[in-house]
Amino acid sequence: MLDPTSTAAIAAVLGAVGSGLANEAGKWAWETAGGLVRRIVGGEVRAPRGREELEGVAQQVHDAVRRDPALARAWTAFARTAPRPGHPSRVPALHASTRFFTDRDGERRALSREAFRKADGRPRVAVLHGPQGIGTSALALHWGCTELHRFPDGQLYLDLRGTGAPSGPDPSTVLRLLLQQFGVPAAEIPPGRDDRQALLRACTADRRLLIVLDHARSAAQILPVLTSAPGVFVIVVARHPLPGLDAVGIPVGPLADKDARRLLAEVAKAGNVTLDRAALPAVLARCAGSPFALRAAAARLTARHWRQEAHPVGDAARTAVADSVYALEPDAARALRLLAQRDWPAFGAPMAAAVLGLDDAEAERLLAELAHSRLVESETGGRYRIRPLIREYAATEALREDGLAATEEAVRRAIRWCVTFAEPASAAALRQGWRLGGPGDPAPPDGVRYADAGEALTALRDELGSLLQSIEAAAELGDADAVFRLNQALWPVQLKMGCHDELLPALRAGVRATEARDPDTREAARMHTLLGLNLTELGQYPEAESAFTSAARAEQAAGHLRGHATAVESLGLLRLREWRFQEAYDCFEAADRILDGITADGEGSRDLPRARALLERHRGRALRGLGRWEEAEARLESALGFFRATREAYNTARTLTDLAETFDASGRPAKALPLIDEATEALRNEQAQYHLIHLRALRERCVEETQ
Repeated sequence: MLDPTSTAAIAAVLGAVGSGLANEAGKWAWETAGGLVRRIVGGEVRAPRGREELEGVAQQVHDAVRRDPALARAWTAFARTAPRPGHPSRVPALHASTRFFTDRDGERRALSREAFRKADGRPRVAVLHGPQGIGTSALALHWGCTELHRFPDGQLYLDLRGTGAPSGPDPSTVLRLLLQQFGVPAAEIPPGRDDRQALLRACTADRRLLIVLDHARSAAQILPVLTSAPGVFVIVVARHPLPGLDAVGIPVGPLADKDARRLLAEVAKAGNVTLDRAALPAVLARCAGSPFALRAAAARLTARHWRQEAHPVGDAARTAVADSVYALEPDAARALRLLAQRDWPAFGAPMAAAVLGLDDAEAERLLAELAHSRLVESETGGRYRIRPLIREYAATEALREDGLAATEEAVRRAIRWCVTFAEPASAAALRQGWRLGGPGDPAPPDGVRYADAGEALTALRDELGSLLQSIEAAAELGDADAVFRLNQALWPVQLKMGCHDELLPALRAGVRATEARDPDTREAARMHTLLGLNLTELGQYPEAESAFTSAARAEQAAGHLRGHATAVESLGLLRLREWRFQEAYDCFEAADRILDGITADGEGSRDLPRARALLERHRGRALRGLGRWEEAEARLESALGFFRATREAYNTARTLTDLAETFDASGRPAKALPLIDEATEALRNEQAQYHLIHLRALRERCVEETQ
């Protein structure tokens, strides 16, 4: 058994706690670790960044506890109850393959050769590449479904086009999405890319797994996923080979004429259509072996005899799209063109109605027609998606048919709908705190009501891809107001659901847009603060510090005392994360002095008592880290009195936990126990799973120390 006070064991505990910062329990443990390390070493120790610094801190702790048995016992007690990284709880499975599939025998054999070759330490990875509509995705899924018995520990599928980001998800997001498929809760996924990669490797080690990464755009998205584990096979689907990815390339070309004829016959038969033998050569020639074109032709044959709908417009797949669009009624064709102006990950009838200037019922009718023509794909929850191939064609046609002004106005209507949807949902998801804007909460659209904060938060998360796409569109159109309002509306998602990697490009766009308009406005300052809070959670501390400093400067220039105090307070929270407890305390003191300038009827006065209570709590945390127990207790008791009086169950529980941590750290574990029990009771209906986990671990430690 490994000695818990050895350098390796201490480093392992610090590494595990550092990778658990995605949830409240992990943040508490990290802060507690910082205070304990400071006490053990006898002075300030900065929070380690990177493996080398972490091992250096572990060595300092090891040297100190070897000299003092009491400190060794304190470290051992903490290490035994410290949180550990998440672990897989689910066996993921592929969704169904296409019903009609033919040929591709050579490509399937090539996949099998790479998947089942003798293990030699190299990652097993193959890239299926070919033009749009040629069937690369269908081939990957069909091969996977026929080989399910070879991968009993799971088959993961990830569509890399479906997150709303203009260039697809970044590598860190790819890792998070795969870990979620394993059943690792979002709050247990490490914020850092390296820690996510380590956790994914732990999830895949000694398992027989298939991973399909569809619509890949770069080797950078793929490389962190690769592993030398002999049972893991990765299939990458892309339009072209990916430079920088050492993999078996498998090109996918047109179907042979006999296989194209068979596929067309099978699809047409399923639609109860008898093929016109006289038209068959023309159909096959026009489709040129493209499975997408053949399926589209078969769909049109179900409605009318074959006729050449439009002039060829490039390759067979693009021509098939043109044929299908040509066969639409004019209002449906216009709907497709306008909806195709942005790469919306998915949209429902309300958003489509706003884009088209129609009511929901008419928008739903047009979407149903487009789905019947296979020009949009139906998703769960009454939502739709446009394939990239179709979107590219329709967006180009829109410029010719509708003109630049009409297409731009359609995008602006989509942005306005997103703002109108997001702001009320945000207000319902997070009723406390403050936001820039007019007085009162924004009214939700007609017919939209949220039963509780959780339902509103889920609604925001479900639309996140479209909201991020809307922020990008607003930035391109120079609509800084919409960029800011959407980013501010997404604060509850950032605060309560993480998604920090997904939100980061939008927040950066928000800073650029508001600074370009005027760097000394409240909006620019607020964007810097939101960006800094995001960067803090991602562990990018130097850039977070720069963002908070910029926010404080802009808030001060704008004369916005409430925002200025928030920016300085946020810098203090960053210092807590870095174990710089004295600097954190100084920031909280400075923020409180800034609040002194708010008059009784001034802006932000209504929020003032709560803001001061939060600062009291934060000062108590900083004082605990400094080992100033009595001062910490007094600050925390003051904050606790406010939260109890205002019946804020969650903040009451948080402050009780801080106070219990203070008693435990100062050698008074018996005094901590009733506070832990009160905090547990306060969280009974708060769904604070990770906070409760932390309380149970803290209680276990305190009980042991009292015996």
